[in-house]
Amino acid sequence: MSKKPMPTQLPRERAFLVGVDLANESNLLSMEDSLLELSLLADTAGLSVVGQATQRLNHPDPETFIRSGKVQEVKDLVEENMADMVLFDEELSPRHQRELEKIFKDVRILDRSGLILDIFAQHASTREGALQVELAQYEYLLPRLTRAWTHLARQAGGGGGRAGSVGGVGLRGPGETQLEVDRRVIRQRISHLKGELEKVRSHRHQYRSRRRKAEIPIIALVGYTNAGKSTLLNHLSDADVYVADQLFATLDPTTRRIGLPGGRQILMTDTVGFIQKLPPTLVAAFRATLEEIAEADLLLHVVDISHPNALAQAKVVRQTLEEIGVHDLPVVTALNKVDLLPDGRSVLDQLDDFERGVGVSAMTGEGVETLLSVIEEEMYEQLSPICVSLPYKEGQLISLFHEQGIVERIEHEDSSVQITGRLPTRLLTDFERFEIREPSS
Repeated sequence: MSKKPMPTQLPRERAFLVGVDLANESNLLSMEDSLLELSLLADTAGLSVVGQATQRLNHPDPETFIRSGKVQEVKDLVEENMADMVLFDEELSPRHQRELEKIFKDVRILDRSGLILDIFAQHASTREGALQVELAQYEYLLPRLTRAWTHLARQAGGGGGRAGSVGGVGLRGPGETQLEVDRRVIRQRISHLKGELEKVRSHRHQYRSRRRKAEIPIIALVGYTNAGKSTLLNHLSDADVYVADQLFATLDPTTRRIGLPGGRQILMTDTVGFIQKLPPTLVAAFRATLEEIAEADLLLHVVDISHPNALAQAKVVRQTLEEIGVHDLPVVTALNKVDLLPDGRSVLDQLDDFERGVGVSAMTGEGVETLLSVIEEEMYEQLSPICVSLPYKEGQLISLFHEQGIVERIEHEDSSVQITGRLPTRLLTDFERFEIREPSS
């Protein structure tokens, strides 16, 4: 008898990908690049991709999204490759999903949104993250709930079986009743989750208020998923944020204190990565987290400059920021992973495509000091010029000026100190009750 050890892990599910190029939609990534990204998402979710098919359409088929001929072709390929699921690179309507499930029978149908939601569910490690993902999942599931109860129509007991009709008398009523009960339960759960997330949102607001009282500038890290935001935060702050070479490795925001070259302290917050075709339910559910971005003083946009679609990914990030109402904050761009650039390809050739772009490597540290200097310069441009006389007894304000502002000149007088320099605009009200002069040029 063989003593060969048996595998302890379940085999990975096999997924067959379907991509569609719609003539009436403008995507930043080509269909081929989008399918490659879907393949990476599938790998992150623990799936094994066994094949793919594509089709170009003017508009989706009203019943099955792709044309009937392509459906049969995919069905044959799925059987040939023994796939467990068909993964579409677009969001399917409930009707599309229902009709496709009838055709593919025991093979599961999943769209891009459902896959991203599953990945988020796997990576949600905190209560806040779990609440946000669960809310998004229920809101995604609710309009698709009918497919979960198709087994009621296939039962053949009682009057329905004798009538010889599918879903006959004695089955339609209970099926509909159960469906409505389930919908009501889900709506109640959605309402509960929204209430819990409002508490989270309130807590985050209080936390941000305390940070504001500390008068420390806040910088939000934003970027496409897997651009290297967490790695960069770890390098800048000696933090231990989880890092992995996969999409959506981290979901929960992490804030760390970082010192700038001139001695000023800032808070830097890592946020969830963006991706094209991000499910709207996720954007809504992660509102409390995304508010961290809107409350920032400056955005540090991290771009994987070694990626062939770096410019398109950067545009996706900018579009998503506009969708959540963040469009007027100053931006510095960290063009990350310069150490992975192919020979002969210089980051200098692409700087014009990005706002305040700086080439860095979060892994090796190359360019990080220059990046911090550019951040400090950008923060300086946001400061307002001021010349103020402060009594010596106002030591707290004098310290605040030194810590949060830039002192250009200081003169000690008999009962006060005159400071000329720059301060964050939000701090000017703290100095209004003292003698303020126009800074001399």
